Amino acid sequence: MGFWIKVSEEVGRASLLVAYALLFLAKSPPKLKHFLDQFVYVAVGTAPVVVITSLFTGGVIALQTYATFHRFNAEYLIGAVVALSVGRELGPVLTSLMVVARVGSAMTASIGTMRITQQIDALEVMAVNPVRYLITPRLVATTLGVPMLTVLSNVAGILGGWLVATKLFQVNEYLYWQKMIDLTEFYDILGGLYKAFFFGFLIAAVSCYYGFYTQGGTEGVGRATTNSVVTASMLILISDYFLTALIF
Repeated sequence: MGFWIKVSEEVGRASLLVAYALLFLAKSPPKLKHFLDQFVYVAVGTAPVVVITSLFTGGVIALQTYATFHRFNAEYLIGAVVALSVGRELGPVLTSLMVVARVGSAMTASIGTMRITQQIDALEVMAVNPVRYLITPRLVATTLGVPMLTVLSNVAGILGGWLVATKLFQVNEYLYWQKMIDLTEFYDILGGLYKAFFFGFLIAAVSCYYGFYTQGGTEGVGRATTNSVVTASMLILISDYFLTALIF
């Protein structure tokens, strides 16, 4: 019983923090520079990691499916399988996990360090609201950045599948692209982007929450960062199931 009470308290406190940040976005948004700084860190800085990860992920899908499809002379369907797998699931999920590992952990550590060194208290003394200054820009930047990274991930994944299927296994290039176009609908890609928006919001909310309420000195920062990455990763995978059932 005590565990569920603690969970309810944590969820309630996190929800209030996010609601407070969204309220500032509507009533008194921070300067554009703050958004752009966070967006560059989230999207531009993470792009190479996402591209490399997705490129090899698409290649692995093509590598795994070729052996099975070759038995039925259906190698030309590899393109459609890669596009559907990456667009619906692997694109948004893998991108979000990369963002958690690189950006989410850094968010928690940065805000947590400010908390234990009393920089957040100093902001309050200077009449600067720390939620508006620290949380709102990160929330918006991550929510918008993850879908854009997902688009990049989809392109890289399809390209990786194309390289393996056509260059390694000599699958007909025309059939690879044509069957992908025939069997992949726009909603398959759009549904993945819906997930990415939610995952981006989730990552920022969890990371900022753990950082903002860090306790226990430098050891507490490490503990908060670990908890942030684990919690965000689990919530992404759990919510992915429900979003898939809802969207598709």
